[in-house]
Parts: sequence; C-alpha cells; structure tokens
Amino acid sequence: MKRHKYQYGEDASQWGELFLPEVAAPKGVVVVIHGGYWRSQYGAELGEPLAKDLAAHGMAAWNLEYRRAGNGGGWPNTFADVLAGIDKLGELAGEHGLGLERVVALGHSAGGHLAVWAAGRSRLAGLGAPDADRQLTRRADDGAVQLTGVVSQSGLLNLAAAERLNLSNGAVSNFLGGSSEKYPKRHKYADPMSAVPLSVPVYAVHGTEDDTVPVSESETYAAAAKAAGAPVQLLKVPGDHFALIDPKAPAYRKCRELVQQLLA
Repeated sequence: MKRHKYQYGEDASQWGELFLPEVAAPKGVVVVIHGGYWRSQYGAELGEPLAKDLAAHGMAAWNLEYRRAGNGGGWPNTFADVLAGIDKLGELAGEHGLGLERVVALGHSAGGHLAVWAAGRSRLAGLGAPDADRQLTRRADDGAVQLTGVVSQSGLLNLAAAERLNLSNGAVSNFLGGSSEKYPKRHKYADPMSAVPLSVPVYAVHGTEDDTVPVSESETYAAAAKAAGAPVQLLKVPGDHFALIDPKAPAYRKCRELVQQLLA
C-alpha cells in the first residue's frame, strides 16, 4: 500500500495520512477518526492499524488527526478541524483518483461522536444555537465534502448523558470548555442527539463488555434516531472498548464489513 501525509492547516495536529491500496481508483474513501475522550494524550496512532487494514482490503483510508483538549483543541477548534480534515479530501481526490460520491466515517469512542456530528453538518445552522454556530469556522455546504455514512464504534453519541454520568472524569465539560449549565447552546450544538434524524445511514456498533463508554450511549442515540425515521442500526458485538479497534478481533471485522457495505 502507499501512504501520503498532508497538512490541512498550520497547526502540528492538523494533518491526515492517506493509505491507498494497490488497486487502481478504489471506490470511495473511509475517514478514520480516533478516540481518546478528545484528550491530547491520545492521537492518530490509534487509527493507524485500522487505516492499514482498510487499505489492505482495497479501500482508501484517511487517518485524521485533529487538535484535542490540551493542545489547542476542544471547543470550537476540534470541530473545525474535523470538518476541515474531511474537506481536504476534495483537494486530494484528483491527485489520487478518489471517488467522493461515497465518503464513510469510521469513528471510535470520541471519534464516533465526531463522525456522527460531522455527518450532520448541514443541519448545524438550524439547531437553534446561533452563537455557537458563529464560533465555528467551516466551509459552506456547497463546497464541503459530505459524509454518506458512518460506522460509530462505541461512540459517545449522547453528550448530555455522558456529562451527567461524568464519564472519564468530566471529559465532556473539559472538551467543551465548561458545563452545560454554563454553555447550554454550545453543548446542544455539539451533541449528535440534537441533529436527529440524519438522512445518511449510521451503524452504532458497541462492545457488550465495554466499561469505558456505556452501551446506553449508542442505545439512546439509535432509539431517538429510529423514532425520528433515520436509517440507523444498533449492533452489539462481543468484546470490550478496544476490541473494536483491534484488526484481529471479530468486533473490528464486523465494523470493516459495515464500512464495505456503505461503500458498495
């Protein structure tokens, strides 16, 4: 496989690495978004084994790094980075023969949150949080690369619940620069629950033995999305939080199958 690293901004964390299979002009692109509760000590090295595996199975994979809480990220920079990183594919498509008719995100944990949130980018201006919307730098929708599907791997898909449960010692408040009491509109804007229903398919995959992100994070999102008529599916797979990003684990292989379906 071939690997190409590109910056999409000036910051040291604003880059992605494109993993290309040997086959010519692969169908679509998979954007790999790593987790780590949005904290700076966890980086794109978590997504690299997945990107390599996807390329080994004939898919183009864009392993995306972004600013996290602790290195210039958090609100609103992490959100701006994820959208800008996805949009960078528009510049790379011609050079590498990438088809952007199908762009699927595979996001783990906090990356699952960012993936599902990014899939709702066209809904952001209508969420009733104009102050938050003004703080986010993003490309107009007509120039943006739109996600056409998401596989969320034990994603944090219900931010309000994650804050109430104080997951990972206040990770949500740390990420958003304060509590939902202090910044209610910002929290609403950042929560995938606010943009239900999405028009693109979302697979919410969760490990049955996950003790890092409770399965209720996927369950409540999927239930709300399904009730609103969205094409969402909840899948519980054997394994813990990290089985989903272990290329040798059946839990991860299920995620890869779902990505292949979304690209087909």
